[in-house]
Amino acid sequence: MEASAVILAFNNIYITIFALFCFKLLIKVSLALLTHFYIVRGNRKEAARIAEEIYGIAQGSWADRSPLHDAAFHGRLLSLKTLIAQGFNVNLLTIDRISPLHEACLGGHVACAKELLENGAFVNIVTVDGVTPLSNACSSGSVACVSILLDYSANLELETQIVYPLHEAVKRGHRECAEILIAHGADINKELQNVGTPLHVACTYQRTDCVRKLLELGSNVNCGKCRDTPLHVAARKSSEEIARILIDYGANVKGKNMDGKYPVELATPRSPMEQVLLCAEGPATLAQLCRLCIRKSLGSSCLQIIPRLPLPERLQQFLLFR
Repeated sequence: MEASAVILAFNNIYITIFALFCFKLLIKVSLALLTHFYIVRGNRKEAARIAEEIYGIAQGSWADRSPLHDAAFHGRLLSLKTLIAQGFNVNLLTIDRISPLHEACLGGHVACAKELLENGAFVNIVTVDGVTPLSNACSSGSVACVSILLDYSANLELETQIVYPLHEAVKRGHRECAEILIAHGADINKELQNVGTPLHVACTYQRTDCVRKLLELGSNVNCGKCRDTPLHVAARKSSEEIARILIDYGANVKGKNMDGKYPVELATPRSPMEQVLLCAEGPATLAQLCRLCIRKSLGSSCLQIIPRLPLPERLQQFLLFR
């Protein structure tokens, strides 16, 4: 008898909890419908007030995270449009100065990013960690997000930013993002303190495709971090393929780093990496010297000039390392 009473009591508790859940859900749905009604009638002020009741956040206040941030991060375009229509500020920041646009770009959600930009989102907002929406787009590898941010005049090199888009793109191995940035004027040889040049970063993270593309687009093969060249990095990382590419583009095998060491001294003794560097210490072939001399004369625009030269296609391909 007592066991039945206990079971009945538990059943009543579960029924009560379920009823409260349904009641709360009904209120939320009713408020959402009412908000939509006010939006349709053009009364956005009242819609915003009801939105505060639904989401529990005051308009224009600083919040750790708002519904707009969540919608942007998860790529929920319809929810994003609804929240903007309800009066949510597209430039609402978290305590760390993260905007909804940051979140949309980090997730690679180009439709959400476009919606935010069209409604006045600041394209060059910087977080406390020095990150811009463009840096986040490069981190996610979203070519579409990078393109639309550049269309809205995203700055490639803000003084207040710490994380630079081009360095972030090559670090993650997003070659296409790097190409777009360079085409829009990003400094291909920009050396950051404690980070180095984009080529140095690509070698550090062993992004072979990015290394090849940066060199093809005119990156200085001997410019790395202070006196530590990309070839020093390749030797330290035992990246034979990258070392061969760097040597083909004229990397100095006799250059010393801050510790006074040659690249070969950083390679593992009697390793394939050491053999590659030792072979490169000999005299270069006449063909390689001619290619490097021609490319140096043409400068960073050699990629555009060489195909227009009155040369046989085979010779053009040779000059382009193809």
